[in-house]
Order: sequence, then structure tokens, then C-alpha cells
Amino acid sequence: MNRLYILSVFTLLTTNLVFAQKNNEKSKVDPDSSGTVNSVLLPTSMPLLLFDDSELKEEKKEKKKKAKKNIWFGVKTKKSYTRRDLRGQEIIEVFNYTDATRKPDPYIRDVYWFDPAEREIKKSDYEVGKGYLLHGPYERVINEVVVESGMYYYGTRHKTWMLYDGKNILQDKNHFQEGWPRESRITYHNRTSNVIEEIIPVQYGLEEGNYFYFYENAQVAVTGEYEFGEKVGLWTEYWDLNNTKAIRKREVQYQEQAYTKNFRPFIRAEWDKDGNLIYRKDN
Repeated sequence: MNRLYILSVFTLLTTNLVFAQKNNEKSKVDPDSSGTVNSVLLPTSMPLLLFDDSELKEEKKEKKKKAKKNIWFGVKTKKSYTRRDLRGQEIIEVFNYTDATRKPDPYIRDVYWFDPAEREIKKSDYEVGKGYLLHGPYERVINEVVVESGMYYYGTRHKTWMLYDGKNILQDKNHFQEGWPRESRITYHNRTSNVIEEIIPVQYGLEEGNYFYFYENAQVAVTGEYEFGEKVGLWTEYWDLNNTKAIRKREVQYQEQAYTKNFRPFIRAEWDKDGNLIYRKDN
């Protein structure tokens, strides 16, 4: 009786284990099985990048106005700081942040936010409710000397950013508009209707950040990333489906980090207009 009971239990456990393994295999979704991607790439809020000198003039006017305490761009913020020691240097970051709920612009690569759990400023992997977007003035101080200062707008660099050396002498400055470097090169399919054709992000004279190319109907055609003037990571081409779906056409793998020697880009995968995988490079 005991032997029969043990055998029954063993058979039941084995059956359940096999069944669980099969379920796990089914639950593992091949990321390349479908070329369809998140509809966030559909231009429901396409950026308008018409930079001109009038924005810089408005910035100068705003500086003359005395800002209300911790209210920036009409938003109530809180002031905080982080402090750490690195190789004998004391690094302090003084910043403002907002608890206002706002999803980051999907076109912007670097979104800066304060992680209260780790008391650290981060620029990737932000999620609503996970932390707080930086909003308002920012300063980075090393050994009591300000080496960087600027302004944030809902987690993106905004207006003029200044860089200083260890003696607080100005070394460089850059201008942003809600995360976009003003040096960026932008072309338009139609300037009258402001339909963007291409965005090449440029910072300090080099391509840096997210690249976009759009079809004339404003659907995303190509996305990729530049780092120190070189293409990095996956560059993706999309089918023109008139903004009904975002389906990958081709992915090209570039070096993961700029200036990687002896790396040759290659086509990683391709899909048809229905999102069916037609080619994938074996690892």
C-alpha cells in the first residue's frame, strides 16, 4: 500500500513538472516572432523643432524676473541635494524636482529623475510612480566649486547649460529645448505645416542622442542612437503603414559603444509588412 502510494505521488509530481515546463516554454515569447512594436512610435505628439533666436531672447527676459520660491515654469517643486565622495572629491548635486505625473517624451533619450530610495539622479529607466522628474534649476559642485549648472523641464535639459573648470571659469555652454540640443540638425518635408523629415541630434559639435527619420505622413521610418558622433546599438527601419501600426522592417546592429575597433555592422533581423519574421542572423 505504501509503495503504491509513493509511486502515485511520484507520478503526479513528475506529470506536474513536465506540464509546468511546457507552460514555461509557451510563456517565453520570441521578441523577433512579430515585427509589431509599441504604438508609442506613432506620432500622436510629434515634436516641433523650429528653433530660433526669439526663444533665447525670452530666456533673458525670464532671468530678469524674480521667480517665486520653488515654482518653475508654473510648477510647484521641491528642492533637494545628493552628496558623495569620489577619489577624494566631494560631489554635491543641488536640484529641484516635481511630483507631477507626466510621461516622458518618447523621442528624448535622456530623461533625468531623482530616485529617493537610492538618493541618486538617474537618466534612464524612468517610470511614473518610480521616482520624481527633475524640474527647475540644477547645480553640480565639486569641492565647493560649481562645475555645471542648468535647468530641467520635466526631466529634460532645458534652456542654457554652462560648464566650468575647477576654478569656476566658463569652458562651454549649450542650449536645449525640452531635451533637444539646439545644435541639432532638422529638416522638414513641409516647413509650412512643420512636418519633420529628419532629426540629427548634435551636442558640442558631435552627433549625440536619438536619431529619427519620418515618412511624409509623419510615421517613424528610422530610429537609432548616436554616441560621440558614431552610430551605436540597434538601428531600426519601419514599414510605411500610414500610422495604423508600427512594424519593424529591418534591424541593423552597430557597435554597442563608440570607437569599438574592428566591429562591422550587420543586419540582425528582417520582417515583412505583416510583421512576420523573414530573416534573423544566428548568434
